Amino acid sequence: MKLAHLIGFIIAAMLLSCNSEPSLQRYFVDNSESKDFISVDVSSNIINVDKAKLSAEEKNALESFDKMNIIAFKMDSTGTKQKQFEAETAKIKQILKGEDYQELMKVGSGSNSASISFVGDEDHINEFVVYAKGKDTGFALVRILGDDMNPNNIMSILAIMKNANVDMAQLKPLEGLVK
Repeated sequence: MKLAHLIGFIIAAMLLSCNSEPSLQRYFVDNSESKDFISVDVSSNIINVDKAKLSAEEKNALESFDKMNIIAFKMDSTGTKQKQFEAETAKIKQILKGEDYQELMKVGSGSNSASISFVGDEDHINEFVVYAKGKDTGFALVRILGDDMNPNNIMSILAIMKNANVDMAQLKPLEGLVK
């Protein structure tokens, strides 16, 4: 009988300790199958490059990158999705205001804007979040996941991608989003 009480107590403690706050991971999971969203997971092998030709800094940056999750909401030309757009952007703003996310940069204002946030500290970042929205076009939310990344790593990865053979097949679902 005491064992049953102990097991019940442990299960109750585990349930109470679960964080019910919204998170970007939960947002991606909840919306990835919706017809209103385009969802893409991009692995690190999207960047096809001869690693022997990379500098030590570039190799380190590439090794810190694990994957990207992209979710996008495309507005329609009739404006019927306006209320949904406003509701979804409010959810994302609320999540990004959480204590886990630190804003690195914000550009634009009003109907078109973008921000870059991160999780971790400046030298040991596990997640970069790029959020861009346009009132007439929709929004895109990109999670760049890795281990011990830093802002220089992201800049190095972008530079590597300019000269790399990028596997565009992984980005095919996003074709309809870009005009």
